Amino acid sequence: MRISTGTIYDANVAALNQLQGKLLHTQQQITAGRRILTPADDPANAARALEISQSDATNTQYAVNRSEANHFLSLSEDVLKSVTTLLQDVKTTAVAAGGGALTASDKLSLAADLRGRLEELLGLANSTDGIGNYLFSGFQGKTQPFANSTSGTQYMADDGQRLIQVSSTRQMAATDSGADIFMRIKNGNGTFIASAASGPTTLSSSAAIAADGVTVTVSAPASTSTLAVGAAISGGGFPAGTTVQSIVDATTFIVSQAGTPVASPPGTALQVGSGNAGSGIVSQGVVANPAAITGHNYQLTFGVAAGITTYSVTDTTTGAVLSAGNPYVSGQTISFDGVQLDITGAPANGDAFTVSPSRNESIFQTISDLIAALGSGGSRTQFTNGLNRALNSLDRSLENVLTVRASLGSRLRELDALQGTGEDLGLQFKQTLSQLQDVDYNKAITDLTQQQVNLQAAQKSFQLISELTMFNYM
Repeated sequence: MRISTGTIYDANVAALNQLQGKLLHTQQQITAGRRILTPADDPANAARALEISQSDATNTQYAVNRSEANHFLSLSEDVLKSVTTLLQDVKTTAVAAGGGALTASDKLSLAADLRGRLEELLGLANSTDGIGNYLFSGFQGKTQPFANSTSGTQYMADDGQRLIQVSSTRQMAATDSGADIFMRIKNGNGTFIASAASGPTTLSSSAAIAADGVTVTVSAPASTSTLAVGAAISGGGFPAGTTVQSIVDATTFIVSQAGTPVASPPGTALQVGSGNAGSGIVSQGVVANPAAITGHNYQLTFGVAAGITTYSVTDTTTGAVLSAGNPYVSGQTISFDGVQLDITGAPANGDAFTVSPSRNESIFQTISDLIAALGSGGSRTQFTNGLNRALNSLDRSLENVLTVRASLGSRLRELDALQGTGEDLGLQFKQTLSQLQDVDYNKAITDLTQQQVNLQAAQKSFQLISELTMFNYM
């Protein structure tokens, strides 16, 4: 077979190019530190490396999300820690106010101090994350959650919780609803609230009677928190004998007879209740039998005849008299329909105490009521009953805030655990990627050396072969 000179040159050039290509590829692998420079180098492992890289990038994003959630939760915890300290200070002030040595002027000074703490509380409740997002405004991060109005402090946002994906299977609430923290706190003992008949309470220039004549809406600084079912109503066009029939919420109550409707804005004068004249002080009570709790309103009415004090218990929701003529002993337990409480002191003839289902009361309202009690100038007994009610509400407010803080702490601890798991997972991803695509320098350098020798040998042999012509022997 005859081989032409051109064929020899073409074949050797192709072989030299192939050897040089392999040498260059090995050199690029060593320079980049990667065994797989293109998918063609190892299609199966290249696809696997791409999958691992995407998983590693997702895991890195989860780490960023966890950092963001940690930021929100840590800020919320710091704010609620300050709220806890503030409420403890308010409680200390309330306990000090119960000292018998305080004068009316001293109480007014304490009330002025509490007004400042109330403004401080409002500022804490409206805290932001530093870039304008409110911590306790639900989904509405740019909406200020709390604002003062004529009817007291109002919640202006929603109940949502902003969720952040902190792992492939876990979404975590990074915020909490301000309504749940500051507004929805059950008063009394959480099931019912026992109160002494207060009054007379003046709702001058702060009450509006609806078109039905029996629905009354009050505006700040007044509220229904000091009213009692069965309390007498005077003024507003109500006929004699009108009483508070039921209390709807913090700003609305229903009366037993229709009065003269008043157009908005409010502008009628009402006198509610006559107040107790005796020295009876009621406890907050406990639930003796949960199954017997009815959720009705009750009234305990005292009578004094011939030096003997008795009381009757009436279910004012149904009008039924549960018991009458019961002998009264100071501090003795009084029980009915699953309710258990005691009254100490000496109630006067006609004094009344009410028991009604607990309803939501805000921390702002609790402090406002305490301020009102300090400045009321009422009798010692009325002040003590109001002070006890405020202290109980402060305890429940503290309990609620501490419960939220416990939830925040649990989420922060979970974030720490997830962060550790995420870091371990990221390390595993990087190790797997290294095994799939990183170059083995010992093997690569050995291959490079061998390829250099092969190229040099090919070049040398081509030089020798190219000189084999007949002209060299002529």
